[in-house]
Amino acid sequence: MLTKDQIEHYHSRGYLGVEGVFTAAEVAELGRVTDEFVEQSRAFTQHTDIFDLEPDHTPEAPKLRRLKGPVQVHDVYDRALRNDKVLDIVSALMGTTGVRYNGNKLNIKGARSGSPVEWHQDWSFYPHTNDDLLAVGICIDEMTAANGCLLVIPGSHKGPILDHHQDGHFVGAVTDPAFDDGNAEKVELAAGGISIHHVRALHGSLPNRSPHPRRLLLFQYASDDSWPLLGSDWDSYCAGYLRGEPCNQPRVTNVPVRLALPTSLKGGSIYETQTVLRASTFKHADASR
Repeated sequence: MLTKDQIEHYHSRGYLGVEGVFTAAEVAELGRVTDEFVEQSRAFTQHTDIFDLEPDHTPEAPKLRRLKGPVQVHDVYDRALRNDKVLDIVSALMGTTGVRYNGNKLNIKGARSGSPVEWHQDWSFYPHTNDDLLAVGICIDEMTAANGCLLVIPGSHKGPILDHHQDGHFVGAVTDPAFDDGNAEKVELAAGGISIHHVRALHGSLPNRSPHPRRLLLFQYASDDSWPLLGSDWDSYCAGYLRGEPCNQPRVTNVPVRLALPTSLKGGSIYETQTVLRASTFKHADASR
């Protein structure tokens, strides 16, 4: 499904947008099931193992910020994870026939709301023995600058791993005083398209200032010969394989690493981890308007 130019764009800039990967019927089903989980969130006033709630969430006006582990709670998300078109794209970009996954979530930015995600590198959360890892975002809605689309610093996947610590603890967001987001690029896609960003790419997203929701189903994919540096048990590692056979001889490459240790003072989700950040690292708050 990818052209030579698209593959080159990903490798040179660290991200890619691909339109029309999911059909209208598939998108509608994902949207319907997601709406059902938003309705279920009415029953809760605190975060749970499944629901991560916006600060102004109420039973009367439910605002679900994140569905944690969607693959584990509904088959429609599991089918999306295993979609052959997605896996073919992932394989082409990582240059491997074997693919496994190491995480999944569904981020929701409701109309005229939705928490931002501060600048960060996924690699800071889960470094591996090699960096052939990427994240795929499935657009359940049109993703635009106005409703909080993905923002990426082009070429940052080839640079250093910036500090994500504050007062000696991991905060899940860039705290490096020299960080500059002035050349950030927007990833805008129609519903059914997918965003892809390299595990080391600096990225984030602003609040939704539009009357339209932005629901993004996110899957973390990894090469079949990468091993998490912060550890895993063999059964959990093997359970993530989608193509290929489990490998107990990980490929080790010369990649920069900065561990998420000492651990964060507040966990639960990236949103909660980032709440302790004293100042937003976004310098261009108007980028989504």
